[in-house]
Amino acid sequence: MTEVATSDQLLVVIDPVARHGDGEAVRIAKDVLSAGATTKVCLPDGPEEFDRALVRRGSRRPVVIGDDRALLRAVSLLHRRRELAGCALSLVPVGAGGGTLTLSRALGVPMGAVAAARAVLDGSERRLDLLVDDSDGVVLGALRIPPLGGDGDRGGGAGAGARAGAGGAGSSAADGSRHHPHWLRTCQSLVRTLAARPARAPASASPGPARLRIEVDGRTLVDLDQPVEAVSITPGAAGGGARVEIRPVSVGAEAAPLEAVGRTITVSGADFRYRADAVVGGPVRTRTWTVREGAWGLTLPR
Repeated sequence: MTEVATSDQLLVVIDPVARHGDGEAVRIAKDVLSAGATTKVCLPDGPEEFDRALVRRGSRRPVVIGDDRALLRAVSLLHRRRELAGCALSLVPVGAGGGTLTLSRALGVPMGAVAAARAVLDGSERRLDLLVDDSDGVVLGALRIPPLGGDGDRGGGAGAGARAGAGGAGSSAADGSRHHPHWLRTCQSLVRTLAARPARAPASASPGPARLRIEVDGRTLVDLDQPVEAVSITPGAAGGGARVEIRPVSVGAEAAPLEAVGRTITVSGADFRYRADAVVGGPVRTRTWTVREGAWGLTLPR
């Protein structure tokens, strides 16, 4: 790990989601950072201003106050600009809930605002591995390919919209029911009853096995004739590789997971989605991820 000088000038970029979700934690972190170093604070209103602030950081050391998505956005931007090698990031994790900070916790960033801010000032830079895919996307933590129709599929949006729309229509109908005949009031009552029921998931959304070909460093680990329940790929394995774990569909007794470590992982087959950190990608027919050893730096407690 490389020591970080507390005399560095800091560029503190406060993600708008953090600012609006937990203003008190943001204020505490900002006060601790300002007391320990020369800081310039940026309050971007959206993604474009967030990116612009990082691009114009100059010699200042960037500190992101935000959740996993904010960290991922910062790393992705610096990767696209090929500036990761010379820029160590710092993070003060502030999120709307525990699930928004899963990656930050796994990376070893302190969860409290004070502890995280002090780690920014007194911590050390640790170089971490990165997964880069063939579309130039990045993965900092775990990548997961769920079963077909599992949690990687985008669902619920249309159903939620339909429920909201139906509820709105029911309200309007109720307001005017006294002016309409009995048969119309009966129809309006039926609409309200149906709108109150939870939307039933389509049959295609039920989880099922995926048929994928998974290759690690050119060696086929699983082929299309062997359905799998789940796949996980995690950078940071010994020797600069990524750890691949495949859970085959069990027949009778539970099947043991297949494991491998490699630097290049290719997944192909029918359209599949994948969850990379906090973002769902796909559907794609094939995707290759390559490990970049020590590609990015994060300030962590000593």
